[in-house]
Parts: sequence; C-alpha cells; structure tokens
Amino acid sequence: MSWKHGGPGRRGYHHGNLREALIQSALSLIGEKGPAGFTIAEAARSAGVSPAAPYRHFRDREELMADVARLGFERFAADLEKAWHSGNPSPLEAVQNVGRAYLAFARNEPAYYAAMFETGLPRTANAALDQSADRAFEVLHKATKKLIEKLPENDRPPSHMVALHMWSMSHGIASLFGRAKCEPRIPVSPEELLEAAVLIYMRGLGLAGGAPPSASP
Repeated sequence: MSWKHGGPGRRGYHHGNLREALIQSALSLIGEKGPAGFTIAEAARSAGVSPAAPYRHFRDREELMADVARLGFERFAADLEKAWHSGNPSPLEAVQNVGRAYLAFARNEPAYYAAMFETGLPRTANAALDQSADRAFEVLHKATKKLIEKLPENDRPPSHMVALHMWSMSHGIASLFGRAKCEPRIPVSPEELLEAAVLIYMRGLGLAGGAPPSASP
C-alpha cells in the first residue's frame, strides 16, 4: 500500500500547536514507513520537540494514532455526506457518488486511510474514535436505507446489512487498487468496477432495472 500523505505535510513545532504538529508528523511518518513503522519518539523528533513532549497530549503511541484516525474519519464522513447530497439527483446515483467519494478518499488521503483501517486500533477503547467512525458509516447506512425503501416491506433486506455490503465492496476495491507494488491487471478503473458491482447488486434487488422481488404472501 502506498501511504504517502495526500496533503502538504507540516513539520516542526509551533508554540501552542503541539498536538497538530505531532499529528502532522505522524501522517508524514505513515507516508514514509507505514502505519506501524515508527515510534512516538520518532514522531516527536520529526515535530522538532523532545521525546517527552508528546505525553502532554497523548498517553502513548496508540492514543496518538487513534487521534489521527479520528480526524481521518471526520474528514471521511464529511466527504461521504457531501457526495450523498441528500439523495440527489436520485438515491441510486447518490449512492454511486458516495462510492466514488470512498475511493477518492482512499486514493487522496492514504495516510489517514491507513490510520483508520490498518492499525488494528480498538475503537471501543477510544470513544471519540468510535463515534467518528460510526458517523462515517451512518452516512452510508442512511443512503442505503433511502435507496431500498421502495421495495416491498416484507421482502426488504435489512438496511444495515445492505450498508455493510456497500461498505465491503467499496473497501475491497479501494484496497485492491491501492497496492502500489501489485496493482491488479484489470482493464477498468476502480470507479468503473465499483459502479458495475453496485448496479449488479441493485439489479438483484430490483432497484436498477432488474425484476423486483415478489411480495411475500
């Protein structure tokens, strides 16, 4: 996976901005070494502060990485919400746009993405991280719930399950195409592949040109 941070890195400590400096240093180090390839002391050195300075804000390296992941999920949720655009121009098109936003975030913010999904952080041990991750998922849940509401109630799959399927497809394709040294030989873009997968899935539900499921007796 290429973890290089999409935005300009800001190294060096500025008075009163230690937390931000450490987060930016962590993002830069993820880009250089991967999400598990550095210590909190290295983050401090990269930020230009003493090895003891990070402990003013973070209990340990895990807490630093949890804060990076939290910020990533907040940005991620905002991107997904913008793409959903209240279900316009149509719920199906809006869901496709959410999928594209997912892939774009993974491509443009790989350091945040790695902190969010590749560190093995226990979300339940950090309430702020858990809440930000839930907000991101809730955008997709809201979108799929709106999309399937036209189905007969007795044959409507659980919206949470559909959202998990959409998340799995998006995450799988993002991970597949994100491996810089072993990119798949697939003659389509990740966006095209995801769009086709979503359409096939939705047609199976009768929501994209397929035959709608018959109502249960």
